[in-house]
Amino acid sequence: MQARDIETLISVGRPDVAADGSFAVFATSRPDLDANRTVGQVWRVELPGGTPRRLTRGTADTAPRLSPDGSQLAFLRADGARKPQVHVVAASGGEPVQATDAPLGVEQFAWSPDGATIAFLARVPEKGRYGSVEGLEPHAEAPRRITGVRWHANGLGYAADRPAHLFVVAAPQPDSEPFYEPAAAVRADDAEPVRKRVLAAEARALTSGPTSHSRIVFTADGRELLTVPDEIETERRDLRSRLVAVALDGSGVREVLGADAGLSVLDVAVAGDGAIGILAHEVGDGLDFVAPGVGVFLLEDTGPRRLTDAETIHLGEGHLTAVDADFLAQDTTRGRVRLLRISREGVIAEVLGGDVEVGGHAAVGGQVVAAVSRPDSFGELVLVGDEPRTLTAFGAAAAASGIVLPRELTVTGRDGYPVHGWVATPEGEGPFPVILQIHGGPFAAYGVHLFDETQVLVDAGYAVVYCNPRGSAGYGRAHGRSIRQQMGTVDFADVIDFLEGAIADDDRLDGGRVGVQGGSYGGYLTAWVIAHDHRFAGAIVERGFLEPVSFQGTSDIGSFFGDEYVGVSPDDIARQSPMAVVGQVTTPTLVMHSELDFRCPLEQATRYYSALKRQGTEAELLVFPGEDHELTRSGQPRHRVERFDAVLDWWRRHLPVT
Repeated sequence: MQARDIETLISVGRPDVAADGSFAVFATSRPDLDANRTVGQVWRVELPGGTPRRLTRGTADTAPRLSPDGSQLAFLRADGARKPQVHVVAASGGEPVQATDAPLGVEQFAWSPDGATIAFLARVPEKGRYGSVEGLEPHAEAPRRITGVRWHANGLGYAADRPAHLFVVAAPQPDSEPFYEPAAAVRADDAEPVRKRVLAAEARALTSGPTSHSRIVFTADGRELLTVPDEIETERRDLRSRLVAVALDGSGVREVLGADAGLSVLDVAVAGDGAIGILAHEVGDGLDFVAPGVGVFLLEDTGPRRLTDAETIHLGEGHLTAVDADFLAQDTTRGRVRLLRISREGVIAEVLGGDVEVGGHAAVGGQVVAAVSRPDSFGELVLVGDEPRTLTAFGAAAAASGIVLPRELTVTGRDGYPVHGWVATPEGEGPFPVILQIHGGPFAAYGVHLFDETQVLVDAGYAVVYCNPRGSAGYGRAHGRSIRQQMGTVDFADVIDFLEGAIADDDRLDGGRVGVQGGSYGGYLTAWVIAHDHRFAGAIVERGFLEPVSFQGTSDIGSFFGDEYVGVSPDDIARQSPMAVVGQVTTPTLVMHSELDFRCPLEQATRYYSALKRQGTEAELLVFPGEDHELTRSGQPRHRVERFDAVLDWWRRHLPVT
């Protein structure tokens, strides 16, 4: 696979299933270099084994959800200003009808149980900002007064001046009379020109004020909406959530789950009998998020009851679905993401496992479908059963571009700890120069899915080794928490031991020619590695967490991330800070970063790069305009290719294949 082959990486989003189980819908997306954006449409497939067909023809149609009776389909489509709006179309296909006209677009939506109403979450701009006053440019807006401990978010920007609120709107009928362009002339009895109507009904706001909201789920009777308020703290970050029910008739708000329960809520699902399940994790004093034991809780009169084990199961990758009296959720384990069915008694059954990463799922009774990625495919839709049935063949294009299947490996580390990972090698006898890849997070994981960053390097002639060191997800909570305020210790040992073990295991890998690269936490550990191990011919430090001191006041998660992972005392911070040991770096280093990265802000890169240059270490800095922390996953396709070009150019110069 070469850089431009990212166009073949077709992903499958969260699907939905008709109430009678007869068909499923899903959306695909892929990078398009000519359009320089991610494109995709909504598809329909008859169950159990029909041929998928494209149902819509928009540029970027996403998040399809069927009405309760399965006759209509709502989805998000960007309007002329590229703001996603809810559209509705007959489930059999046809011309979509626009249902919302939110000035900043719609973030989430849900059908009411009777199918008559669509509820949605949309950000409401403060008057005079974000185009709410025509002709007022951003540089001329009034100053922002900030009194809380957080004010911005990666991929969004300033947050407090555009809170997300709940709205409801009558669901439009797809077969209704369309609206027509009015004549330009003004009728004699009109004071103003007639304006074209866009929507059949106006949305009604259910919430207002500075408090933002996330999650939106109807109660079983359709009278209330469950949502998680997000109030910006004034003194200290607090990750504990509240869950409230907002009455559609405007009669008030009631609290379903209080902050005193000590849970951070990630998703909510309502069963047919009205029972409420939540996907959540305990946060202790409100800040402890390191390696959270995300699980399913059932809300009872006496409070939330955990149904899954916090130490061995992590359900943080995905969403929660109520099916009959049970719940479906996705568990991260050893580089895989499996689908589990959890009963209210806490009985767990694996619904879909093996060499897959489940990215989304849906179920009606016994009919379950899942969006998955695999070693040979970036995304497919699978009908789950005794023998899972793949309903799509989107991976064929990527496979035709040329991919390798990595080899799984476990290495025993210096302290006897097993380090699990993979090795991907080009065809041939070698010897191949070796690149050590390090993932972000740190509580994340490399997996078994087709990974373009590995494939492009292998295509260029490099052997790539990558593992899930201590601190990663998918190996139990103790594994994930082992680097809390001990960063750069056992995680450093694990990646080095895995590199050496992989080289010793395969004589085609040239241990005398090695490089290292990583992004985010991987950028942190790359910077830490080259300060303590000088075997590497070169390094790439990308979007790194490099200076914990300034991270606290610049990152969107700075109010708690560094405090929990590296501590608060100057000695603890210095003991784990790449900037504190930058003087030890002699490895030629390419520092890559995005201009609008608010997760690991640009100053992390520029300070690190400046220190390298000042001390005489060979270094280069590459900054991508208009991109944020997600460049490698969802950035502009041309920038993603240019990034690959820069990576390969750096390795050609510092770690040539021949």
